[in-house]
Amino acid sequence: MARQYTFVILLIAFAVIGLVGLLWPPVWWSLLVIAPLLALGIRDAMQTRHTVLRNFPIIGHFRYLIEHIRPEIQQYLVESNLDAYPVEREYRSLIYQRAKGDLETRPFGTHRDVYRPGYEWAAHCTVPAPQLDEEPRIDIGGKDCKQPYSSSLLNISAMSFGSLSSNAILALNGGARAGGFAHNTGEGGVSRYHLEHGGDLIWQIGSGYFGCRTPEGRFNPERFEEVAAGESIRMIEVKLSQGAKPGAGGILPAPKVNREIAEAREVAVGEACISPPAHSAFSTPVELMEFIGKLRELSGGKPVGMKFCMGRISDFLAICRAMLDTGIRPDFITVDGGEGGTGAAPLEFSNSLGMPKRDALVVVHDILTGTNLRDDIRIICSGKILSAFHMIRSFALGADGCNSARAMMFALGCIQSLRCNSNTCPTGVTTQDPALRRGLVVEEKIPRVQRYHQRTIEALIKMLSAMGLNHPDEVMPHHIYRRSGDLKVASFAELYEFLEPGQLLDEGNGHGLFSEAWKSARSDRWT
Repeated sequence: MARQYTFVILLIAFAVIGLVGLLWPPVWWSLLVIAPLLALGIRDAMQTRHTVLRNFPIIGHFRYLIEHIRPEIQQYLVESNLDAYPVEREYRSLIYQRAKGDLETRPFGTHRDVYRPGYEWAAHCTVPAPQLDEEPRIDIGGKDCKQPYSSSLLNISAMSFGSLSSNAILALNGGARAGGFAHNTGEGGVSRYHLEHGGDLIWQIGSGYFGCRTPEGRFNPERFEEVAAGESIRMIEVKLSQGAKPGAGGILPAPKVNREIAEAREVAVGEACISPPAHSAFSTPVELMEFIGKLRELSGGKPVGMKFCMGRISDFLAICRAMLDTGIRPDFITVDGGEGGTGAAPLEFSNSLGMPKRDALVVVHDILTGTNLRDDIRIICSGKILSAFHMIRSFALGADGCNSARAMMFALGCIQSLRCNSNTCPTGVTTQDPALRRGLVVEEKIPRVQRYHQRTIEALIKMLSAMGLNHPDEVMPHHIYRRSGDLKVASFAELYEFLEPGQLLDEGNGHGLFSEAWKSARSDRWT
């Protein structure tokens, strides 16, 4: 570890100077440099607020020096086209400020090129509406749900224990408990770290059925019923695919599977955790609906939904056909964008598979509306949700709520070192290395997670007021504009075509591609 090298070098230098000083006293003056550095290193290693300094004493200060002069450096990188994530880095700074409770305002107006194609903005109102006194929430749970859940508009998206460290899980769940929002477990099972602080949990069930599996890796209903009965488990989410690598399944390498991870996932220590590309508990749209109905029954009537990255539209049409044929509806659908994902994924999958979030939202909202299913199902949006505007933009396209993983990682102190898949995350967020994990002090990070959520909701309420709206439900496609050229601007209402309620069910009132695909959709097979 670089931390150890720094201390060893300083200690050796200190000892050498002490010995040489016995023979030649003037060398003692060198201690005026070495002693303060050694004291600084000890102080860095013992403090709890800054993870980078705690894990990398002394040399970590160079990172904060660069951050201090970041505006000039970032502008150079953007102009030189060397920075792959200029907008995301801008929001990362905002998230850091919110999480720390720092001043958020910025001088000299927007830092964006507002005439560049792709720039988006919300339309404000000349007479703002009164601001809401408290956070609006959404009720999730249909007619067959006995334990509906009152959800925040912004929750923690799916990240598993194993992908994240135990300290990261503890801090996220503690923040969720303090802020009154939910924490998605990811498909790695419900660990003891998810339960320690008692924050609300969305238990995600993936194709590996971790935490509710038989020794052969198939779904275990008895084990599921036992875990789902837990008070912290508020909703169940069946993961069909994810934005980072849709259709690829997943694997947690054997070296990362320690005793605690193996216990949570119910696998052997040192054994690679493999999530197959497809589920074994169902193989048709009807069977998927029956599985959702079974989970709702086994959980005592808790909300059950599904998550996917939109692929073939015909597959989702088949799922909606199965909803109508069986009468079983998911309580919510989490739509993940192909641009989402916080961990490692194959480049071709993350770049070239899966429908982008905005398009997928419109498709899901449209098809549910066109089949008269929309009123029964909540739509949750996931994928690079970093700010209040990102939430409002999602509401305009049909979402009821949002999940965020990336922003919550930033709130924990993630610096995007891009070492998520190497077990060497310098901030202790995505590593199982005890020495690095130690740097993430849970008690310091819980308030940061809670504060980021609180301030983002406050910003959402202020933006709604400026737009002349009283509730997120009132956000419509015509409220958001997008520039497509120097002199070309259109609202989302003009860019996208939206179905009328029941339009797909009306054979005499077809709707292009959806109409033809709907006619051929079958609930007994994927089309």
